[in-house]
Amino acid sequence: MSRSQQLDRPGPPSGPPGDDTGCTMLHVDMDAFYASCELISRPELVGTPVIIGGGSRSVVLSATYEARAYGVHSAMPMTRARRLCPQATVVEPSHGLYSTVSAGVMEIFRSITPMVEPLSLDEAFLDVSGAVRRLGRPAQIGQLIRDRVADEQGITCSVGVASTKFVAKLASTRSKPDGLLVVPAAGVVAFLHPLPVGALWGVGEKTEKELTRLGLHTVGDIANTPAQTLVRALGQASGSHLHALSWGRDERRVVPHEPDKSIGAEETFGRDVDDPDVVRRELLRLAERTAGRLRTAGLAGRTVSVKIRFADFTTITRAKTLRHHTDVSREIFDTARELYDRLGLQRARIRLVGVRLEGLVPTAEAPIQARLDEPEHGWRDADRAVDRASARFGAGSVRPASLMPDRPSGSQRDRRELS
Repeated sequence: MSRSQQLDRPGPPSGPPGDDTGCTMLHVDMDAFYASCELISRPELVGTPVIIGGGSRSVVLSATYEARAYGVHSAMPMTRARRLCPQATVVEPSHGLYSTVSAGVMEIFRSITPMVEPLSLDEAFLDVSGAVRRLGRPAQIGQLIRDRVADEQGITCSVGVASTKFVAKLASTRSKPDGLLVVPAAGVVAFLHPLPVGALWGVGEKTEKELTRLGLHTVGDIANTPAQTLVRALGQASGSHLHALSWGRDERRVVPHEPDKSIGAEETFGRDVDDPDVVRRELLRLAERTAGRLRTAGLAGRTVSVKIRFADFTTITRAKTLRHHTDVSREIFDTARELYDRLGLQRARIRLVGVRLEGLVPTAEAPIQARLDEPEHGWRDADRAVDRASARFGAGSVRPASLMPDRPSGSQRDRRELS
């Protein structure tokens, strides 16, 4: 199915792409990524307000543009989001799905150029200077990326094309949703100077107040202020940095992806939990999720850690380094459960738990160490079978029996998720 057949909402009209000479820096950002992933299998929700998030004590992960029109945005408390847009469909996050789609998107990027710097699951910088002779001008490459992401992954993205990272990121934001914007090298100043000072990297709430106190409201105001004035007001590093950005000067290059240092998952309970059995069940769920992410990334870890946050927000972590690297759900869970049990918390009220793996290496470099009590076809083969089933039938289609919905639970969140 072609891009035009798949997508019935056109992006903003972009007109002629402009002169992209020397504009080999691209910033590619998926549009409402988590929500877009969920809509792939829920086409009936396309064009309606959808919020991705958990229970009342969690925050919004993503929202469709229809929900954003009501003021809903990422990181907003779910209670407020529901008040702003009560008619929205709320969907529980499917983290395995997001990792799978992200891996596909990044594979598209790397087929264009090896110079890819991911910033998160859903955005990256690309330096396409080495791909121009093979694939055409930067704007053509940007359009090629948009088409392939739509055709191969079923979601949309926005692309900024410029001569620097900073301007490319601003351009992709300006082109949302589902657009492409080229900022010609000769037009950078004209593009930047009307923007508010908050558009500059490094301008937070405190810095913005200081700039406003100085009478500086736009990027052009900063550009036309002597650099030494900014340095006296903001300090050497910040003053020099903002003055350079205001003229479009950004010397940073694309740094290809560095290996993940850790992979994990955590969950906030719908209400504080003091039942150790409920905590252990959540540790199992998180171990399964973490192991799945490891396998999707082709990694194995050696140090397992658990995170416990109590009702008063006090947080502790405990870790154990294994004798060998692993991506096996059962091994991760057994270690996480051991770490939790050693704490002897009894009936302590717990708000959040997490499981994380550190000391990561590519799976191909990790020797497989069979457990003495493991049959010939054991937990590792079972995990691979679950991965295959999830790829075919969706995340969560196969799960441990102890996580099936007919088991009683003292956690409001467990009852909701398993229903």
